[in-house]
Amino acid sequence: MAHQINFNTQTGKHSFFSVNEKAWHGLGQVIKEYPTSAEAIIHAGLDYTVEKRPLFTYDSDNNTANSDTDIIIPEIEIPDFFATVRKDNNAVLGVVGKDYQIVQNRDAFSFFDSIVGGDGIFYETAGALGQGERIFITAKLPDYIRVGNNDIIEKYLFLTTSHDGSGSITAAFTPVRIVCANTLNAAMKSKTNTIRIRHTANAKQRLEQAHTVMGISNKLSTELEDAFNHWRKVSITDKQVLQLIQRAMAPNKETLNLLKAGNNEDLSTCYKNMVDSAFQYAMTNETQQMETTKGTVFGAYNAVTGYFQNVRNYKDDEAKVKSILFGGTAQTRTQTAFNLCNAFSLKGAESLILN
Repeated sequence: MAHQINFNTQTGKHSFFSVNEKAWHGLGQVIKEYPTSAEAIIHAGLDYTVEKRPLFTYDSDNNTANSDTDIIIPEIEIPDFFATVRKDNNAVLGVVGKDYQIVQNRDAFSFFDSIVGGDGIFYETAGALGQGERIFITAKLPDYIRVGNNDIIEKYLFLTTSHDGSGSITAAFTPVRIVCANTLNAAMKSKTNTIRIRHTANAKQRLEQAHTVMGISNKLSTELEDAFNHWRKVSITDKQVLQLIQRAMAPNKETLNLLKAGNNEDLSTCYKNMVDSAFQYAMTNETQQMETTKGTVFGAYNAVTGYFQNVRNYKDDEAKVKSILFGGTAQTRTQTAFNLCNAFSLKGAESLILN
């Protein structure tokens, strides 16, 4: 199924919840009030535990059948590898090595609670994909980034982990602009907004100690607030906005070289459509007519993030999340846009000249 949200046959519910907003594909539970971590884990269908179980195979030379059932029973244990299994329904989630350490779903929620002492954290969404091998949680922090007098940007923490050995525990800070729900993944040059913890020895303890992500969010939000408030005071013409979008959307050096040479007819149709849509968003969307965005560098940046969040078509919601949060096209293009806007705020039109 395209949405990949886990369906729990025991409860008859999809493993996803959202506060007020419609759940993915209309599935899952929509609740009115922000839940506690104990409530959220139940709403999201994440109240299961996972364990490692040994793997076995058959002896091809001596297949011995059970005399009662005529079923051949595997008798050779596979060393150093284990199956990860949901204890509530015995679903096999993956195969992992001997050093893989399971971090239970409840530990992921404990991470959020420990960051702010259990107070002020607002669980927005959580859920499980596939058989439950991958989970994700989004929580809103209690304070904001304020741009100008009326433009408010909320601060979110996003965590995802897997039970199949396919990835690390990943916790990321991501601000979201309320007025148009733009996801702003600004890495601020060489700084990171993400921590990753491998599923090895002491993974649970390292997750419990991962308060660095709070330090990341506090420092990054202060820097973002300073940058955005500076950008809102820097004017940019419509022509320069188009140039910035063209550079931000460029997928490779070949595209940049064609732009430099003025060979627009050789640019791909897909690229030109992306640029046109983002520029139209910049010129016409109501969120681009605010005091902080109209004719400003901050508005130019939000034109790019707004395109990826609100305009671009994705295969499904999971593809959108991956593109925005996990190093996909949306994240790389918005990071390029961030760098270009920062350069323009310092050097002006000179920063848009292609060398």
